Amino acid sequence: MSQTITTERRATLHHRVRVIVGFTIAYNVLEGIIAVSAGAAASSAALIGFGLDSFIEVLSAVAVAWQFTRKNPERWEKPTVRAIGIAFFTLAAYVTVDAILALTGVEPVEHSSLGIAVALASLVIMPALAWFQFRTGRELESRSVQADAKQLLLCIYLSGTVLIGLLLNSLFGWTWADSVAALVVAALAVREGIEAWRGDVESPVALFEEMDEEVN
Repeated sequence: MSQTITTERRATLHHRVRVIVGFTIAYNVLEGIIAVSAGAAASSAALIGFGLDSFIEVLSAVAVAWQFTRKNPERWEKPTVRAIGIAFFTLAAYVTVDAILALTGVEPVEHSSLGIAVALASLVIMPALAWFQFRTGRELESRSVQADAKQLLLCIYLSGTVLIGLLLNSLFGWTWADSVAALVVAALAVREGIEAWRGDVESPVALFEEMDEEVN
């Protein structure tokens, strides 16, 4: 596909990538601060992990933004994708430890209206942003841009998982549901980290491809 892209089109796509990652950075900094603060107040491992994932998404976006400030972005594909993979592994390690500590009953998990609200907001915003970034990365045939879109895709999974855990705790008092949700978050992060490290960024995003076909 890259052979058919004109110089002007490639420049446009590069600019689009910078705009996408700029918005991603701004949004996730705000989301991360809110989620971590709400998670700390409620002693929610899942919510804290969700907030930390927001900061890791920022690091991932920064890595892609840095790549596309280089004169030849394609040259920096492999190190950028691997940096994203390392970010996934870091998140998984922290969330796993935090979830296990929570399961031991160190602290009870409290209701968090703010946490529920931020998870819902993420479920609304992230699918559209991830799809738009994936389309851009696929047209550029950029593994790093597609891998960063997978960070956003993971955020969608995390939002749903965290939301379920928070609601089960709030409605039924199932405090263990929060830790289970956190461990699901960690497992997803490990899977995505392995695939990013290998450079396999296309197979898990069939959802985006189906959406793209519907639009076209």
